[in-house]
Amino acid sequence: METLQKVSAPRGGGLGIFAIVLMLVCALPALAQNSRRSDDGFGPVMRAYLGYLRNEQEVVDDRVSKHEVSPSYYRRNSNRIRALRQVSTRIVRSTGNDYIPELEAITRDEMRNLFEAPPAPRTLAVNHVINNTFRFLGVENVGEVFYVFERLDPYEQAEWMQKANGEAGGPRAESVPRTPVVSRPRRTVSRTLIAN
Repeated sequence: METLQKVSAPRGGGLGIFAIVLMLVCALPALAQNSRRSDDGFGPVMRAYLGYLRNEQEVVDDRVSKHEVSPSYYRRNSNRIRALRQVSTRIVRSTGNDYIPELEAITRDEMRNLFEAPPAPRTLAVNHVINNTFRFLGVENVGEVFYVFERLDPYEQAEWMQKANGEAGGPRAESVPRTPVVSRPRRTVSRTLIAN
């Protein structure tokens, strides 16, 4: 009789697990639809960026489910994706512009990934431009602290380089605005023109 109880116990547990899995599978389309609805207030560029972040999260989820990455790698990259989502949403809502600059979210120990001579985090000020290439946007604390930077587009980089050269030489510094632009629309080129 004890043998029968031991054998029959897993069947009930298996049905319970099956029921939970079935409920999750049924709930996924609704969750995806809710996620898409939350994107409805944004333009096509922001919706595409949020879709890109969702895809990145799916890749990380898939890799951890296959034990290809460590739990700490998974946590850091999931937190990074969340930080990028928060910053991009804040940028679009505050500017009212359907434009996302190229964003980098890094932890303190990853500073060397962006900078040959990394700045000390305590010296960073919001909107401060570093090496005429990156603008510091702020800190996001999403499980761990991420320093978020915007990569300046080539036009802004040229302006900052001109400003740096002008300050060394004198009057040319006045030709570049002193207040950095938070975001600017990207110049687009048709893909068909590029292909030809």
